[in-house]
Amino acid sequence: MDTDSGTRTGAGNAAVTDWGGWQASWDRQQEWYMPDREERFRIMLDMVEACVGAEPRVLDLACGTGSITARLLARFPGATSTGVDLDPALLAIARGTFEGDDRVTFVEADLTDPGWPARLPHETYDAVLTATALHWLRTGPLDTLYGRIAALVRGGGVFMNADHMIDDTTPRINALESGQRRARREQALKDGALDWAEWWRTAGEDPVLAGPTARRFEIYGAHADGETPSAAWHARVLRDKGFAEARPVWCSPSDTLLLALR
Repeated sequence: MDTDSGTRTGAGNAAVTDWGGWQASWDRQQEWYMPDREERFRIMLDMVEACVGAEPRVLDLACGTGSITARLLARFPGATSTGVDLDPALLAIARGTFEGDDRVTFVEADLTDPGWPARLPHETYDAVLTATALHWLRTGPLDTLYGRIAALVRGGGVFMNADHMIDDTTPRINALESGQRRARREQALKDGALDWAEWWRTAGEDPVLAGPTARRFEIYGAHADGETPSAAWHARVLRDKGFAEARPVWCSPSDTLLLALR
C-alpha cells in the first residue's frame, strides 16, 4: 500500500481502496495545518460528556471523512452520529469507513440550501459538532446557518464549532504566530507530509476516488471563498439565534473551540 494514500493492490493486481488508509492520510494532512487537532477533539468530547452525557445523539456537521464521528464512537460506544456534507470524495471515504455500523448515518446536503435539515433522520440532536469547515462560508450564510442549527439542538443540548477565528485586534501576535506556523509547515513538508493540494492530487489518482474528487472540484472550485470572523462574532450571533450561552472553551494560537448551550 502507498503509505501516503489509501491505494493498495488486491488479488489479480486490481486496485482496491483502503478506507482506513485514506482516513489516516487525511488525519496526517490535517495535522500538518493543525498540530493541536487531537487535543481539540478531546476537549470537544469532554464537553459533550459534561453537557449531555455519554450516549449522545450527535450531528456531525460538514463531517468530511467522519473525523469527529470516529473519535466520538471510540470514546462513547453508545453514541449515534449523523454526518452531513456535500463533498462527494470525503463522503465516499466516510461511508467506506463506517460501512455496516448502524450507529452512523450519512446525508449528502448543501448547508446553504434552506431545506437541508429536512433530509436528516432526526428532528433534534443532543449535540451538533463541527470542525474546520464553516470558515468556507461568508458571514451572511453562516448567520443563517446558525439559526437552522439552533432549531436542531434540543433544549439543554450543545453546539460546538472548532475553527479559525481570527482576532484582528492583535496584529503583532498574529504575525508572530503565523511565521512560526509557516516554519513548522515547511519542516513538515521536508519530512514527507502532504499539503492540501498534494493530498487532493493523490486522491484524484485513486481509481475509486477519482470521480468523486473531480465532482468535488466542480462543486467547490480550487479555493474557498469564506471568512474567519472572531470568536466574539460567533458567540454574539449564536446568542442572537437562541442559544442561552456561548463562549470559547479552548484556544490554540490559530484556532478556537467555541461552545454554545441551548
